Amino acid sequence: MKRVLVLGGGFAGVEVAIFLREQEIDVTLVSDRDYFYIYPTSIWIPTGEVTREDVSVPLDKLAMKHGFELIVDPVEKFEASQKKVTLSSGRVLEDFAYIVVALGQDKIELKGMEHTLSICGKPEEATALYEKLDALTLKGSGKIAMGFGGNPKDSSAVRGGPAFEVLFNVHHFLKKKGIRDNFELTFFAPMEKPGQKMGDKALVMMDKMFGMTNIKKQVGVKITQFVEDGIMFEDGTKVESDLTMFISAGIGHSILMKSGLPLSEAGFVVTNEYNEVEGFEGIYAIGDSVSLMGPDWRAKQGHVAEVMARNVAYNINTKIEKIYSKRSYKEHINILCVMDTGNGAAFVYRDNRGGKMIPMPVVGHWMKKGWGWYCRNSKLGRIPRIPGM
Repeated sequence: MKRVLVLGGGFAGVEVAIFLREQEIDVTLVSDRDYFYIYPTSIWIPTGEVTREDVSVPLDKLAMKHGFELIVDPVEKFEASQKKVTLSSGRVLEDFAYIVVALGQDKIELKGMEHTLSICGKPEEATALYEKLDALTLKGSGKIAMGFGGNPKDSSAVRGGPAFEVLFNVHHFLKKKGIRDNFELTFFAPMEKPGQKMGDKALVMMDKMFGMTNIKKQVGVKITQFVEDGIMFEDGTKVESDLTMFISAGIGHSILMKSGLPLSEAGFVVTNEYNEVEGFEGIYAIGDSVSLMGPDWRAKQGHVAEVMARNVAYNINTKIEKIYSKRSYKEHINILCVMDTGNGAAFVYRDNRGGKMIPMPVVGHWMKKGWGWYCRNSKLGRIPRIPGM
């Protein structure tokens, strides 16, 4: 039996392990933490609507349900040419016919980032956001700034949606408590048109939402550094802040930088449309680790990572069975999300024909809550999977 080693326990890694096991292929999954974290629903941790445990699924439960081997031990070194993986404990993994790289990405470091927290960083940061917001709420007033950065070498490695979601959720949270007028909320980003990936119509609607919620904007100016009480910009301006949330853009994972794999200018693994690393037999890369093909507006999202994962499971199985058939992810490149606002949401979709943003008052919030429930329970095998999800 051919064995597959999966590096990473996020959306891409878990999905490929599950679908490989459906093909009765032996799988070993390596993760640096013992739980699968549902990042899209962690947006409610800062406002106390959910806890970290609510949006986490123990990996041992997934392993037992689907029958893959689980090793909780961070990857220390990956020597691609030898298909050799060394873990932090010193354990060496080799003799795998196939390796699927799903380690995610690292973040661009800016000066003073220790003064910020991210909803897309380590899960502990979401809890820290809750604690800081709770302290400000008890105080009864304050200044809050939330935003995201860009990567000029790879526009797909930007996480903008969660920044908007947390900001609107905080607005709604403070409004419910009757203290919104005591707080100054500011959105910031270095690009002139943050959120442009969603399309021009969406940009117009976002501006309306900022106006309706009295959220200030600081955009189009480069961030020079973060300080304890705010953000400094290249033009000499400063946004004062008691709580700063910043989602830095992604760059290639440090382990992969030294792996010998072909990398893009931004450090992401270069693959073909079938997620094969050409010149490295049996090695695939999926999810945030990959240099994403497609148009300028393309974005790394969980549903694209899962498409890649399912395709790779199929491609590995057909290769083992000596069937010449491969599945590409290129036709699935789109932006798709339900952007939550706390008291509703907006359905966002973008493809080559353009973008749309459709308001969904009240029901949108519960749709996203429902998706979180579905994500957890379908992966645990408690409910059937919906085709394509």
